[in-house]
Amino acid sequence: MNALLLVRRTAMGGLAALLLVAGVWASWGTAQHVMLTGERERGTMRVTGCSSDDCVGTYVPSTAGFQPRAEVVIDRSIAESEGASIPVAVKPGTDEVVRTGTAGLLHAWLPLGGALLLASVVVAGGLRLQRVAWALALAGGALLTASFATLAL
Repeated sequence: MNALLLVRRTAMGGLAALLLVAGVWASWGTAQHVMLTGERERGTMRVTGCSSDDCVGTYVPSTAGFQPRAEVVIDRSIAESEGASIPVAVKPGTDEVVRTGTAGLLHAWLPLGGALLLASVVVAGGLRLQRVAWALALAGGALLTASFATLAL
């Protein structure tokens, strides 16, 4: 019986860890452009039009040594309405931009927030660690709520 319990706990612990690693991995693709300022191209995007998936606009750099762009693309979920100016960072080698600032940072880590919520269910049901599960769920819920609140304002 103890061996079965050990196998179950190991499997559930591995699944919870896998969920959290996947959340960080999925978030890092966007978060790195927001968090690591170094020599990244940053500036302001003025939204000129939106489709169902993304928005396009003009770009004016705020960092020295970069040229304005006639058209850059941003994910629609974090873009403002037409005519709005938003701070952005350009993904190297592309015309794709990501929002910077608090709203951009929180939006970049949304996959981690979802992973925290999923991991909390695994920890509560599979590992029977209720307090840890509540901590994971509250952290994930806080991240999702903060992201929604900053983007909605």
